Amino acid sequence: MGRRTFLAVAGWLATAVAATLIGLAAIQLVGESLTGTPGGVRSQEEIARALAEPAPTGAPPPGTAPPGPTASPASPSAEPGNRRSFSTAGGSAVAECVPGGVWLEYWSPRQGYRVDDVDRGPDDDAEVTFVGPSGEYELSVRCVDGVPVQDPDDDD
Repeated sequence: MGRRTFLAVAGWLATAVAATLIGLAAIQLVGESLTGTPGGVRSQEEIARALAEPAPTGAPPPGTAPPGPTASPASPSAEPGNRRSFSTAGGSAVAECVPGGVWLEYWSPRQGYRVDDVDRGPDDDAEVTFVGPSGEYELSVRCVDGVPVQDPDDDD
């Protein structure tokens, strides 16, 4: 084997080792987001403990859309038992009556739909509009005797 062949092979190996080390270092800097589960793998006992804890207040239930970017993270204080859910062909929402009027707690579009506009209150009425392949569906809610009800002209 000639000197040139030996130098070419050695140079190629050195470049491959350097590229591998640089790649591993970059992954180390980025962290677990590329190489593993954020927060690590949990044991069955940790999962059971987490499930037994009460859900934090103000957090939307699983599968619902979080409040919009201009919405406040927590709802105004309300009397318990005056929360109701409503549904249209475009999506669903949960509303409650609070001292300032009706308040949209959560909303979630159905698959294929998106939220076009939200007026979550508290006010005399609160509205969310869902837009999708079958059209536009507006869900408008108000309070009657301290109980949220859907406006009759918005029934789908």
